[in-house]
Amino acid sequence: MAGRVIAITGASGVLGSAVAKAAAEQGARLALIDLARQAPGELAGAEVLFLSGVDLTDAESAAKAMDTAAERFDGLDALLNIAGGFSWEKHEDGHAATWQRLFRMNVETASNASRAAIPHLRRSTAGRIVNVGAHAALKAGSGMGAYAASKAGVHALTQALGEELKGDGVTVNAVLPSILDTPANRAEMPKADFASWVRPEELAAVMLFLASPEASAVTGALIPVTGRV
Repeated sequence: MAGRVIAITGASGVLGSAVAKAAAEQGARLALIDLARQAPGELAGAEVLFLSGVDLTDAESAAKAMDTAAERFDGLDALLNIAGGFSWEKHEDGHAATWQRLFRMNVETASNASRAAIPHLRRSTAGRIVNVGAHAALKAGSGMGAYAASKAGVHALTQALGEELKGDGVTVNAVLPSILDTPANRAEMPKADFASWVRPEELAAVMLFLASPEASAVTGALIPVTGRV
């Protein structure tokens, strides 16, 4: 990953921060993009551009962020679409607004960021897009309808873009984690077996492989990363 330019959306979150740290340790140059104003933890020795206040549900904002990143580093090699959201809500007692919100947070952010990044990725010798889907979208459980449906949209987007870009040297894949071991998830499920969950660092390793030149033969894939769940 040394010298590769990687744009990471949702970079201030738990997973985004873990991916940014791992990429920096491998020598990548980073464009960290988030709606949040707070930058991820310190990334020692890394070349970093932090773009805050970016609303990726707005196509123009996404385009401006990708263009700024490509201009800063004279190109873009990989986009890691981590920005997103979750909500547990049974359908009968739920709200239409939840479906709309999760579609914007999970599908539109990935769609807008990808569309904006594609022209830059085509100019890379090994362009990569890595999305974050969800294992729960393969078989949704109770209360997971809106979330699973939105992540299924990410899966379909991944496959469609994989087909569209396979002749351009740009691969598009998605990781499908189960439960991530985060402070928020531990607080929600205090009696769970945390050791069976996926650590952010484990998911980061898979994502960075898919973002590397070595993953040139993999595209349109939905890769489960489920830990021991």
